[in-house]
Amino acid sequence: MFYHDGGKLQYTVRVEKPSPLFARALQQAIGGIQGEIRVCLQYLFQAWGARGPKKYRDLLLETGTEEMAHIEMLATAVALNLEGAPLEQEKAAKDPIVHAALGGMNLQHVIGTCMAAMPVDSEGVPFNCSHIYASGNAAADMLANVTAESTGRMLACQLYRMTDDPGMKDMLSYLIARDTMHQNQWLAAWEELGGRAAHPIPTNFPQDMENAEFNYSFLSFGANGFEAPRGAWSEGTSFDGKGTFHVERMVPRGDVPALGNAAPDSAAQYEQAHAVKSGMTRVKETIKTLGS
Repeated sequence: MFYHDGGKLQYTVRVEKPSPLFARALQQAIGGIQGEIRVCLQYLFQAWGARGPKKYRDLLLETGTEEMAHIEMLATAVALNLEGAPLEQEKAAKDPIVHAALGGMNLQHVIGTCMAAMPVDSEGVPFNCSHIYASGNAAADMLANVTAESTGRMLACQLYRMTDDPGMKDMLSYLIARDTMHQNQWLAAWEELGGRAAHPIPTNFPQDMENAEFNYSFLSFGANGFEAPRGAWSEGTSFDGKGTFHVERMVPRGDVPALGNAAPDSAAQYEQAHAVKSGMTRVKETIKTLGS
């Protein structure tokens, strides 16, 4: 169950100099793949499907609800940045300055929402949940959450650099700080769930059933004397402490696939479905097939 507090925002949102172009950029923080709709739904779906210790479900619910409030803040910021934007195409066509301003806007802000935010990215592409990761494995989900917060913080930092508006910088500074906390809390939860010792994910599959020749091999596919990249992944103890990294130049281990002929009643060519025969034999068989 969710509650709202009379429309009050989680943090102050103010705009001193409206910018329709910045409103468009802010849409990425709402409906982009790095945005707040993404993390809000990701944390909530992880929580709604969480099994095991209740505290992880509660942790996810708390932060998913917080992200819902971030969407509200950003939607307010978009609306405030659209204050005074040109509403009439005719006026824009006559005034080159207004036309230039409108040219940088998301046109849907004018014709579709009466100057309000939308669940889309900065290019107007609707958010479609394709980047919502909720695996049911708590450790895997925590790592996915760190990635989501990292890219979200990158976006917020870029937006901070794009604006000179003190109010927008203040709001973004708050959101950046929350991204810092969220990265740290998900990593803390991941460590509590076992951290590197609880790898590989999932831990309930016995590693003695893996192909031990390949489970700690860095495979190199370079040709013509290419040297495999060297680093902590290519030698020494593995990240999980359960193996030793090494480099192996990969060569084909399998045979050339033989899939057989295509099905005679499929839409494939005759030559795909039958062995090569003389032209006359092929014509006769085709006539026979058509006649049946």
